[in-house]
Amino acid sequence: EVQSAESGGGSVQAGGSLRLSCTAPGFNWDDEDMAWYRQAPGRECELVASIDIDGDSYYADTFKGRFTISQDNAKRVVYLQMNTLRPEDTAVYYCGAEVATIPYDCNDVDGLGQGTLVTVSS
Repeated sequence: EVQSAESGGGSVQAGGSLRLSCTAPGFNWDDEDMAWYRQAPGRECELVASIDIDGDSYYADTFKGRFTISQDNAKRVVYLQMNTLRPEDTAVYYCGAEVATIPYDCNDVDGLGQGTLVTVSS
């Protein structure tokens, strides 16, 4: 199983910013849309944003205007720029291929890495 590798998480205060990175050298970048997911303690896995090979992106309503997904196709890296962070954004963030059905646990999505922890304090 090919896994992605996320990085860039950390601890910030509310209103701060972080940029997450994800390398996924084994994914089929021509045929798969890449996505960022997150899972907060005690909550289900949720889709944050996704992007296709042409750069067209989708955001869940909660993240519109605050988060930006981008990718470097040549380097096979996906980024998530997170601005105006809120305490409720505290979660483990994962990246991988976009899936049609998201399980309760992000660890059950094939190909996701270990994730990167984002902690936002008030």
